[in-house]
Amino acid sequence: MRSIADILNTIQARNPVSPILETLWTEGFQAFLAGGVVRDAFLGISPEDVDILTNALPEDLARLFADQNPKYVGKSFAVTLVNKVEVATCRPADKKAVDAGHTFPATDLGRRDLTINSMAWDPETRTLADPFGGQADIEHKTIRFTRDPFDRIEEDPVRMVRACRFAARFGFKIEPDAFNAIRTRAHKIMTQGTADRIQREVVKAMGMDKPSRFFLLLHDTGLLARILPSLDRCYDLDGGPNHGETVFEHNLLVGDALPACMPILRLAGFLHDTGKMDAREIKEGRNTFPGHQKCTRAMMADLERLRFSRKDMDHIHALVRGHMRPLKADTSPKAVRRLLAMLDDLNLTYQDFLRMRIADKKGNLNPVKKPYSLGDIRLRLGKILNAINEKTPFNMNDLAISGRDIQDILGLPQGPAIGKVKAFLFEQVLEDPSLNQKKTLENLVRQMSQKHFTDSDGKAIK
Repeated sequence: MRSIADILNTIQARNPVSPILETLWTEGFQAFLAGGVVRDAFLGISPEDVDILTNALPEDLARLFADQNPKYVGKSFAVTLVNKVEVATCRPADKKAVDAGHTFPATDLGRRDLTINSMAWDPETRTLADPFGGQADIEHKTIRFTRDPFDRIEEDPVRMVRACRFAARFGFKIEPDAFNAIRTRAHKIMTQGTADRIQREVVKAMGMDKPSRFFLLLHDTGLLARILPSLDRCYDLDGGPNHGETVFEHNLLVGDALPACMPILRLAGFLHDTGKMDAREIKEGRNTFPGHQKCTRAMMADLERLRFSRKDMDHIHALVRGHMRPLKADTSPKAVRRLLAMLDDLNLTYQDFLRMRIADKKGNLNPVKKPYSLGDIRLRLGKILNAINEKTPFNMNDLAISGRDIQDILGLPQGPAIGKVKAFLFEQVLEDPSLNQKKTLENLVRQMSQKHFTDSDGKAIK
C-alpha cells in the first residue's frame, strides 16, 4: 500500500503547487499542503482542490508572484489566488494553541472547523502536522470540531451544516459533544450573512451518492427546521394510500434517484412534494393531497431565504408544478401534445420532466407500485418524440399565422380579442397539427369573424 507521503507527493507533482511551494521556501517562508487535500489523501479520494497554507502575508504573496497576476480573495481569512491555487495566510493565532506551546501551523489549524480538515503536510520535510487528531478521527469515522465545539460554532454557524455534510459524504458519525452543540445552537444558523454559504453547502451536498443522509442529519440536529422548514414539516406526514412511506421519506428517495451531476434538478426532487402539507385532506381516514403540486409558496419562500438565483428558483418551481402531469402507456397523441405545450409554458425540457417522473415512480415503497422498466421509459419517450417530430407548435408564437395577420383579417386593433383568437387557433392545432398552415388558419379566422368576440371593456366585437 502506498504511504500517505507518496500519495501527497504525487498530488503535489500533478498540480501547479510545486513552483509556489519552492518560491515560498526559497524566500524563507513556511508552506504546507493543508485541509481537504490531506484529508482526502487519507481517505484515498482524489482531491478537488489543493490548497497551500503559509506564514507569508498577502503583501508578500503579491510581491513574490507579481508575474502570475495574484488575486486577493480573502473574506473571513486571507486567501490569495496564485495560478488558480488558493494560498492561505495563517489566521490570527489560536490562543489555546499558543498557551499549549504550539507554533505555526498548529496555531492556524486550531482555528479551523473540523479535526479532519485541520491537518497540514510539509512536503519539504515529509512530516504531518496533526495537533488535533484528525487522522485518528478519519480512522474512527468520526466528525469532531477542532477544540471546543461551541467556540467553533460561535465563530461561524455554517460549520454546523458543514459537519453534517462531511458526515453524510463520508458515512461518518458526528461525535456526541459535537452533535449536542449543534442541536443547542441550531437556532443560530440563519444569522445575517449565512444564507449564501448555506445555499452552497446544500448544492454541494447534491453531488453526494445519497444526499438523503445529509437531510436526515439536518433534521436530527434541528437545522432542517431552520434551513428548509417546508421539507422538515413533512417528516411524520403519512404519504396516503398510494405510498408505503412518509412524505419526507418519499422526497428523499426521489432526490437520491436523480442525477448527481444536475444539482438543481436533484434539489427539486427533494422538495417536489413539500406542498402536500398545505394540500392535505382526509378521505376515508387517509391523507390525500389534491393539487399539491400547486402549493409551492412555502418551498419558494425557503429558496428565496437561501438566496437561490431567480433562474434556479424558476426551474425548481417549474419541475414541481409539472411533475404530476400524467404520461401513461395509453396516453393519446393529443394529450402528449398538450403535455409538451405545458412544458413549453413552464420553460421545462421533456428530458427533465421524464427524469422527475422516473424518479418519482421509483421513490415509492408501496409494494403494489413498481418503478418504470426500461421498456416503460422507451414507450413514453417514443410518444414524446413522435409528437415533436410532427412539428406541432407548442406555444402560440409557433403558429403559422401572426397577430398582425389576424388583425388585418378581422379589421381589429391589437388587443385582448386578438389574443383570444390566437388561443382558439392554438387549441385547434393541438387537436390536429395538420391545421398549422397559414392559409388554413386564415380561413379559420374568417369563419370566426362571423362570431362575436369581447374587447377589454366586455363589449361584443363582430
